[in-house]
Amino acid sequence: MFGLRRPKTQEQVREIRQELDPGRKARTPKGQYITEKFPVLSAEPTPRIKLKDWRFQIFGIVERELEWTWDEFLALGNVELTADFHCVTQWSRLDNAWQGVPFSAVMQHVRPLPQARYVMVHSHTGYTTNVSLNILQDDDVLFAFQHDGQPLPPDHGGPMRLVVPKRYAWKSAKWVSGLEFMEKDRRGYWEQRGYHMEGDPWKMERFR
Repeated sequence: MFGLRRPKTQEQVREIRQELDPGRKARTPKGQYITEKFPVLSAEPTPRIKLKDWRFQIFGIVERELEWTWDEFLALGNVELTADFHCVTQWSRLDNAWQGVPFSAVMQHVRPLPQARYVMVHSHTGYTTNVSLNILQDDDVLFAFQHDGQPLPPDHGGPMRLVVPKRYAWKSAKWVSGLEFMEKDRRGYWEQRGYHMEGDPWKMERFR
């Protein structure tokens, strides 16, 4: 005897069609599935950060340490960027419209010492993740404060998060608060717990 199948919602139908779209499928790394949802996954409780208290710091092996307030950081300049977003838990959300301060604008004010090759990204919660400096210098990396035309909500890293489209989403630290420049690579929060140091979704670099 056959059981009854629950009818699919319009969103499920749309996701199935998008999965079958060859163009979108080609943009999705092996082992990932496309979703229109934006799941909330965080290692820590969501903080509520007041903009008057928000600070962004540059430290480590740099010529001079820096600190910006919210208004000062936004004054560095901002861009709009459309990019795909791949989570290590195997979902991918394509065509995310981000607005934020590009990493390149920040680097116009930072003077790393010549031996600086890696960066530890710090969050207001204490979360950390390591990213090589050459990856952060790609032209699609930014500190986002808007997503799909709306202010970035706290659950997704608001008021500001890092976005590194070429890496799994745990490298795109939520509630970002600063960058520590380093000579040698060092493990961040998830990297200490067995996640890959690089996190390239196209190489399926999920775990060590």
